[in-house]
Amino acid sequence: MNVSLTAIQRLSLTFSSAIALSLTLWGNPALAGDPFRTTNPRNISDTTEAAFEAYFKYGNYPDAAQKIEAAIAEGTNDPLALSLRAALAFQRDDLAAFKSYADQTLAAAQGLMSQDPLRGNLYTAIGHFLEGTYTFKTRGPIGAVSKLQDVLRYLQAAERVDPNDPELNIVKGYMDLLLAVNVPFVSPDKAIANLQRNAAPSYLVNRGIALAYRDLGEYDKAQGYIEKALSETPNNPEVIYLQAQILHEKGKQNNQVSVVQQSVQLFDSAIAQKDQLPAALIPQMERERRIAQEWLNENS
Repeated sequence: MNVSLTAIQRLSLTFSSAIALSLTLWGNPALAGDPFRTTNPRNISDTTEAAFEAYFKYGNYPDAAQKIEAAIAEGTNDPLALSLRAALAFQRDDLAAFKSYADQTLAAAQGLMSQDPLRGNLYTAIGHFLEGTYTFKTRGPIGAVSKLQDVLRYLQAAERVDPNDPELNIVKGYMDLLLAVNVPFVSPDKAIANLQRNAAPSYLVNRGIALAYRDLGEYDKAQGYIEKALSETPNNPEVIYLQAQILHEKGKQNNQVSVVQQSVQLFDSAIAQKDQLPAALIPQMERERRIAQEWLNENS
């Protein structure tokens, strides 16, 4: 499979959403709470489940960081906690910590192979993705391309175990969509259909599809899916920010002043919750808000 440099760059730059969403759960078997499955759920610790929801459902990164550390301190060698910890290190540009937790994620994944081959292969794919991102950041794209081949190989191995597993399909669906919107001649339709049919939880499914349609410039479709995601996660500042981006682009495309005005209000709503978000994201949000306001000043 030939993947362009641009695609590899986008995969790296969108690491926090792609890899953080490319996760499974494994924890204390005494406490149950599986956000992916409504039947035959896996058992996870309450702390791990709370960390997952703080990160993805509520978009509260400081709270998620505390819960991730608590989950790691439980001593279960939980790949979810390790992967999330790696994602936080990446967002903070702490490459040493990122590399350490990437390596730990891969080791923990390989330790799961005998007892749970689906999740062992899935986490091995994630571990290689993490390590490939580190290689890209430190040595350039060549090693990252080879790591991407490992990611695809282990995802395929997990798929052979259970192609309809919702946990697998939320991971694979996000990666497939990233490739579809960055690699020519790759259609997103199959990835979107598979997400809708097999993946969970639904708020991440709808968010991922909204992201894809945003990047494809299909803003009406993107708006429909982000509204579905917001109905389940109404106070998540990252989801509000995504809605602001979509309405900004839709309003400019159709020369609709009222829609761009709505996007500015949404940018303000997301920025007002900046204490929940990674510090590096705030200047980008403020810049996009200024661009939207400048368009309004010129077109109102």
